[in-house]
Amino acid sequence: MKYRIAAAVMTAALVVATSARAAETRCGWLENPTPANWWLEDADSTWTIMTQGDDAGELEGMELIHDISEHDYVRTNGNYGYACACLSVETDGKERITKILSFRQLALAKCRADKALKFPG
Repeated sequence: MKYRIAAAVMTAALVVATSARAAETRCGWLENPTPANWWLEDADSTWTIMTQGDDAGELEGMELIHDISEHDYVRTNGNYGYACACLSVETDGKERITKILSFRQLALAKCRADKALKFPG
């Protein structure tokens, strides 16, 4: 009986560990060119955060991204544009950010100085 309980506990822990996603820190150009369209372009990839119509307002943690136009920011389309930022996120491992855990806006100079980043636009 003692071994069955131990085996059940170990199995449950393994299931939880394999289903949990690790947080990743992603830094780069945070782009918001039009309403409800957001992505992050870092040294590895372009990560889709949200696209208008498909999943607008459904991403957990999106409320952590404050009004980026209040800080170092480039306006490209009316009230829309891009900034430099670091986010702690969970991803699908391919191209989508699936959850935002934290957000920190950086000076534009930080991203401009990073040779690994492609300039937005």
